[in-house]
Amino acid sequence: MVGAGVLSLPYAMSKMGWGPGVVAMLLSWIITLFTLWQMVEMHEMVPGKRFDRYHELGQYAFGEKLGLYIVVPQQLLVEVGTCIVYMVTGGKSLKKFYGTVCPTCKDIRTSYWIMIFASVNFVLCQCPSFNSISAVSLAAAIMSIAYSTIAWVASLMKGVQPNVDYGYNSKSTADGVFNFMTALGDVAFAYAGHNVVLEIQATMPSTEEVPSKKPMWNGVILAYIGVAICYFPVAFIGYYVFGNSVEDNILITLEHPIWLIAAANMFVIVHVVGGYQVYSMPVFDMMETLLVKQFKFPPCFTLRLVARTLFVAFTMAIAICVPFFGSLLGFLGGFAFAPTSYFLPCIIWLRVYKPKRFSLSWIVNWTCIVIGVLLMTVSPIGALRNIIISIHNYKFFS
Repeated sequence: MVGAGVLSLPYAMSKMGWGPGVVAMLLSWIITLFTLWQMVEMHEMVPGKRFDRYHELGQYAFGEKLGLYIVVPQQLLVEVGTCIVYMVTGGKSLKKFYGTVCPTCKDIRTSYWIMIFASVNFVLCQCPSFNSISAVSLAAAIMSIAYSTIAWVASLMKGVQPNVDYGYNSKSTADGVFNFMTALGDVAFAYAGHNVVLEIQATMPSTEEVPSKKPMWNGVILAYIGVAICYFPVAFIGYYVFGNSVEDNILITLEHPIWLIAAANMFVIVHVVGGYQVYSMPVFDMMETLLVKQFKFPPCFTLRLVARTLFVAFTMAIAICVPFFGSLLGFLGGFAFAPTSYFLPCIIWLRVYKPKRFSLSWIVNWTCIVIGVLLMTVSPIGALRNIIISIHNYKFFS
């Protein structure tokens, strides 16, 4: 659950201000916990059947074809988008680590660091399934808690900066509005576990006495306590200390103590390596199923090697072309994550369970849908505008 998006939360707060920022953070935590509960409940809502993939749940709710067309593009966008963002994060964290431990060394282009980060994923992506990456996933979970803690502890140690400013740091009213929109997407990106939750629940044994939703819900509760412990201190303390001068990755803003910031960046690298595997695994599953069933390729190691290597190379190329961490988060958070995390589970719930009109369940679900649709509409507009402005001053492959 805790992803690299946590590093951009102080920056998102700086674009929203204290009031709207705190509301957006808390509301996102509550809504996404609610929709995650819905997905865990719906995994085995039909006796004797388990919906092991998000698109299977969509097909049950909307029909075979429509369900596929609604869910699969959204899910692919989330998973491929996250992999691209993790490429950018891994490359930039490697560069920051190198610059921190060896400040006098020759500067190396971000593009090369992204390639170095990708080389690790070329190897790890050959792991066949979720179970085979459990050790990587565990290491990633520990690392995410570690670097989140370092981010807010190091901020506290630094103390509130002289002349700290909590006002909106924008050149015009329009600039402030677009930045606010992007910030909402940054927050949405931080809550992204819904896209793999059914695949993870599918790995758990289930009986009539102990259905899989019981241990899964315990895991969700533990994960969301972890989310609160990691996200809220980083967002609020980071913004409190640096105000609107904070970078889109708080670890880049922090310079001292050197050994601690170097360690935090290395933790980020380990985490995004694990995160990349988790988010790419469902894409590999879809790709290989399509190649075997539709194109009649034999299921073998060669197929896996070629297909997965091409996917990693594709995400690496996009990351090198568009390495804008904050704006990428905002765009993907709104355009891809808002539907799958904020309101698609609510639409499926309304369609399947049909709660009585104006009942508590009906009102709560429709409230989440309205908030999610607004988020999906406004945040990509702001982020796309910021990407276009950034591209004007950016030399490709520099």
